[in-house]
Amino acid sequence: MSPRLDASQTLTATSAPSPEAPEHVDGTGTHGVDGLSGLPEIPPYDEVGPVDARALSKTLFARLQSLEEGTHDYAYVRNTLVELNLALVKFAASRFRSRSEPMEDIIQVGTIGLIKAIDRFELSRGVEFPTFAMPTIIGEIKRFFRDTSWSVRVPRRLQELRLDLAKAGDELAQRLDRAPTVDELAERLGISRDEVVEGMAASNAYTASSLDAQPEEDDSEGALADRIGYEDHGLEGIEYVESLKPLIAELPQRDRQILSLRFVANMTQSEIGDELGISQMHVSRLLSRTLVRLRKGLTVEE
Repeated sequence: MSPRLDASQTLTATSAPSPEAPEHVDGTGTHGVDGLSGLPEIPPYDEVGPVDARALSKTLFARLQSLEEGTHDYAYVRNTLVELNLALVKFAASRFRSRSEPMEDIIQVGTIGLIKAIDRFELSRGVEFPTFAMPTIIGEIKRFFRDTSWSVRVPRRLQELRLDLAKAGDELAQRLDRAPTVDELAERLGISRDEVVEGMAASNAYTASSLDAQPEEDDSEGALADRIGYEDHGLEGIEYVESLKPLIAELPQRDRQILSLRFVANMTQSEIGDELGISQMHVSRLLSRTLVRLRKGLTVEE
């Protein structure tokens, strides 16, 4: 998605000083534009080195502060400053060369940051312009990626479908005074119901929610990370119980009774012996034999 500039920014960001501007050369070899005589002669921008660009920028900033904003002279000097310092934008944009967005778009966004830095810069601060401008340029580029990049890469077709769905959804919501249904969106865009559903699913890839994001004020359930399910080891017990049921059903009546008294009623072996009229040692042998049988049965089942 290419960034959009307003008319004034587009002119400033992309235009060199107007070739139609009435220029004159005075006897000292300097040139000016409509009263800008006295400015040092500016060579072609691709021939200006970093040191020369800084010196020329200081002179132009001093002149810019003496001009009235909105005048032709002001625009000329401002445009000249943009052209002189485009190398800063290209340097900042090179840090993002690994991104999938076209470098031309990144440079255009960075130029907006350069323009903002020029408008806010003051010579009286005693700071070099590149030092002042670079954070603004990089910040503008990062803001562009934050606002336009997808959390998960999806096909261009689905990215465009998301925009169409958003626009159609807003129009239908205003007309119907409620959220439109999938069928209504499909009819509005002339696409199938499945395509609408696919586009809605793709919209979920546009932004990602942080697991540590704080909930809304009226949400008492805590952060999302606190609500994520956890592994319940008790589920393993359910699986074993279900596997044991048919094995226990095959046991003799007394063995089943001993198991029930021991593991359901939590009786001791001595108490079980008193209940059944047998010794504690006999209960121990019967219980051990039953557990071995059940364990073997589970092993065979697995």
